[in-house]
Amino acid sequence: MSAALRFIVPVLLAACLRVSGHELDGRVMCGYQGWFRCEGDGAGEGWRHYQAGGKFEPGQVNIEIWPDVGELAPEERCATKFRHADGRVAEVFSSVNEATVRRHFRWMREAGIDGVFLQRFAVEAVNAGVRDSLGRVLANVRAAARAEERNWCLMYDFSGMKPERMREIEDDWRTLHRDGPMKGEDLFYQGFRGKPLVSLWGLGFNDRPAALAEWERLIRFFRGEGCAVMLGVPCYWRTLDRDTIADPKLHELIALADIVSPWAVGRFGTPEQAAEREESVLKPDIAWCRDRKITYLPVVFPGFSWHNLQKSRGRDAPFDQIPRRGGEFLWSQAVAAKQAGSDAVYVAMFDEMDEGTAIFKTTQDPPVGASPFLREPGVSPDHYLRLTGRIGRLLRDEPVD
Repeated sequence: MSAALRFIVPVLLAACLRVSGHELDGRVMCGYQGWFRCEGDGAGEGWRHYQAGGKFEPGQVNIEIWPDVGELAPEERCATKFRHADGRVAEVFSSVNEATVRRHFRWMREAGIDGVFLQRFAVEAVNAGVRDSLGRVLANVRAAARAEERNWCLMYDFSGMKPERMREIEDDWRTLHRDGPMKGEDLFYQGFRGKPLVSLWGLGFNDRPAALAEWERLIRFFRGEGCAVMLGVPCYWRTLDRDTIADPKLHELIALADIVSPWAVGRFGTPEQAAEREESVLKPDIAWCRDRKITYLPVVFPGFSWHNLQKSRGRDAPFDQIPRRGGEFLWSQAVAAKQAGSDAVYVAMFDEMDEGTAIFKTTQDPPVGASPFLREPGVSPDHYLRLTGRIGRLLRDEPVD
C-alpha cells in the first residue's frame, strides 16, 4: 500500500464509523456559530464578534440582541462597559467556555431541539492564528452533544475564501479526524443514510467568485471520504436568478449532493410572505429535489436586524428590519415548510446575535445607551427555544401544545 493510501484509508474508515443512528427526518436542527470571545477567556482574540472598530462599548458593538446570562455561573460571565437601565453591569459570554457550551446544549435538550450544524469558516480553519480556539469550540460542542444526547454536524462556510485556497479544507478535514478534536468514534455526529454528514455552505451565490471547478472538487472529495454532502445554496438556486449565479452548471453540482439547503434569511419579512412561499418557492424546490432523490432542508429564521453591525461597517440599516412578532414569523415559515412537504428544518441560528437571529435565551432588559438592542416586552427569555421545540413536534405530527 502506498504512503498516500496508508494515510487516506484510516481517515475514511474512521469517518464511516462516526455515524449517528438518527437521520434528519422529523428533526429540527439549528446553526451554531460559536464565534463569540471575551477579553481574558484564554483565546487571545479580545471581544471577537462583540466589538466594532476594536472596541466593545456603547456606540461600538456588532451584536443586535443581548444574551440572557441569568443562569450562567459567575465564571461564565464576562463584564462589559455596558449598563442596564438600573445601573447594573451588563455581561456576556464566551463561546470557548466549556460550561457555557454545555449549558447551550442542555437548553436544546430541555426544549426538544435535536442538534446543530457547527459553523467552521474556511478562511479561519486555514488561519493558524485562530485555529486553536476553533478547535476548542469544536471539542466543547462535541463533548456537550454527547453529554446532552444531541446531534451535531460540521458545516464549512466558504464566505470570503479565495477559490485557489478551497482545497486546503481537504487537509483540515483529514487533520481533524487524524489527530484533532474529531478523532475517534462519535455516536452523536449526525449521519445521513448510513454515512457521516458534512455541510458545505456558499455554493452559487452571486456576491462571490463562482469557483465551480473548485466546488466540484470539494464535493467529490467529501463523497470520496465516505461522507454524505449537504450544500448550502442561495434562496433562488432553482431559478438561477436574484441572489444566484446564472450558470446552469450550478444545477449539475447540486445534483451531486445528498441534501440541499437554500439560505432564506432576509429574503422575505412577513408571515404572509412566508405563507406565499409554500406554492411559489418551496413546493417547486422540493419537486426538483425529489426528481433527483435529493433531500430538501429549508431554512427558517425568527427575524432579522443588523443595524449595529452595519454601522460598524459605515453603512445604514434599519433597526428591527424583520420583526419577530412574538414568534409568529418563525412559526409561519415552519407551517409553510411542513405543508410544502418538508419533514425537517434548519433554524438560523441558535446563537447568532450579530444579525439578531438567535433563538437561545435573550433578555428583554438589554443595556441602554448609544447602541440599540432588540426587545420584545412580555416575551420570556426561552420563548424561541420552546417555539423551536414545537416546530420539531409539528414536523413529526405530534401535538404541538
